[in-house]
Amino acid sequence: MKWVTRLLCGVTIFALGTAQAAETSAGVLRYVRPKTVTVTALDDVSGALYPSKLLPLGFEVGGRLAVVKVSKGDRVKAGQLLGMLDTEISDAQVAQAEAGVAAAEAGAAMASDVAQRNEKLQAEGSVSDVQSKSAQTSSKQAAAQVAMAKAQLAQAQAARKRHELRAPFGGTLIDAPEQAGMIIGPGMPQFILQQLDPLILKTTIPESARSQVKVGAKLKVSSVGTGVSTDQATVKVVLPSADPGTRRVPVEVTVPNADGRFVANTLAKANLPMGGPQQAMTMPSSALGNSGGEHVFTVTSQGFLKRVPVTVIERNAREVTFVAAESLTTVVDYPTSALVDGAQVSGAVP
Repeated sequence: MKWVTRLLCGVTIFALGTAQAAETSAGVLRYVRPKTVTVTALDDVSGALYPSKLLPLGFEVGGRLAVVKVSKGDRVKAGQLLGMLDTEISDAQVAQAEAGVAAAEAGAAMASDVAQRNEKLQAEGSVSDVQSKSAQTSSKQAAAQVAMAKAQLAQAQAARKRHELRAPFGGTLIDAPEQAGMIIGPGMPQFILQQLDPLILKTTIPESARSQVKVGAKLKVSSVGTGVSTDQATVKVVLPSADPGTRRVPVEVTVPNADGRFVANTLAKANLPMGGPQQAMTMPSSALGNSGGEHVFTVTSQGFLKRVPVTVIERNAREVTFVAAESLTTVVDYPTSALVDGAQVSGAVP
């Protein structure tokens, strides 16, 4: 686990003189004062970057590919035409259906006119009830034929639309036909569309860390191959079900990629925030002892050396950030193996 310093506060680290002496068996001591910092625990994780959307696209009907409007690598908008099948037969079917609607509407108009005239004649006693009802039935049948013809037209028009393939969302075409003219079957993928902004980093964490990862938390994501990075990635989801093979909990991170700095299906690493900020201390690296475990030496109010174990959470060439079991105001700089826990320190300690 790694940590990142977020907020510095406290007193500036300083050395308290080159010859400020407190006599012990180890000789003259120098001191530094740690400063308080606020840090957030980070866990280094890695995973693969995936497109936020990926969809193979094919025509719902078969036919000859007549037009290809796009090429590999093109960015397309939602609803943009990608390609079209030959529409000669479907156009004829639409025209036939339109003629059927016109014929049905003409027949319905004549039947309606006859029914209305028979209704008036029945009122005058010129036609029987049977004739009038027969005319009304014929009018209703003609109206039903109009509805059927319109349904057939709608079906023909829908089939015609299926000869056109449009992008369901904006993205980048990863694959597309090189040329038109081929005969393709229904449902056969011809284009592959990916949405590359944002990308999704998929990784896993131990079950014990699941409660510490918060949805919406900001984090840094870096490409393993190129080193490009962003600080604007966010935790998208922490799944409530562990992977059955690894028993680790899947986590998805949204990675903005408007400028295309990241490449989909490559490896990336992230500094995943684990919980909220907490207090720690920082001091020069020279004050850290390593013999028998990392530690510092402080001087008690009674004037005795005290060895305090510490846990280093971040370090560089100049300073270390650490947590200790107790608050430290002054620690010995450049501790040597000659310092002994509990030894008497003579002289004043700053």
